[in-house]
Amino acid sequence: MHAFDPSERTQDEVARFVKTVVTPRPIAWISTQSADGAENLAPFSSYNYVSLQEPTVLFNSPNGEPDELKDTARNALETEEFVVNVVTEADIERMDHTSAAIPEDESEFNLAEVDRGECETVAAPRVADAAVSMECTLYDSIEIHDKLMILGDVQYVHVDEGLLTDGKLDMRDLDTVGRLGGPYYTVSDTLPFERQF
Repeated sequence: MHAFDPSERTQDEVARFVKTVVTPRPIAWISTQSADGAENLAPFSSYNYVSLQEPTVLFNSPNGEPDELKDTARNALETEEFVVNVVTEADIERMDHTSAAIPEDESEFNLAEVDRGECETVAAPRVADAAVSMECTLYDSIEIHDKLMILGDVQYVHVDEGLLTDGKLDMRDLDTVGRLGGPYYTVSDTLPFERQF
């Protein structure tokens, strides 16, 4: 079996290894608004939840000085608000397009022709036709080596009614997109096996 010490590999090699092993990674398509009102929409594939009774989600962004942060992270910290939009198969091309680097005062909503939806509890817009959108307020942020972990409390949820079965979100109809290693994506699909324990 091949074995190695991560400290003896380049940063790029280690990053590629981790991103390939920790898969599929769910994608948070995060919309924010700056303190000056500039909109931002960007995908983050380092995303998950940390609490359920009081729903709290997190995403990780490259760390750095305030002027070096990605627009999404800086906006979330400054305004203490962000929206997590769930990415489904129909969104792949638009979502990928919003990862392009554009000037801070330009909107990825316009760049990728994404319709905006109004939120109930935060100023930032949501992706109008997202299967699910979660309005979040900042819970905390934690610096971990080269990453900045941003945690948000879910304050309000929007769900496509077509995804509900007996009032509950049905995973069989929610074709979420995940990130794999390298340039690859995957789409969720259920297996003919259900949890036994």
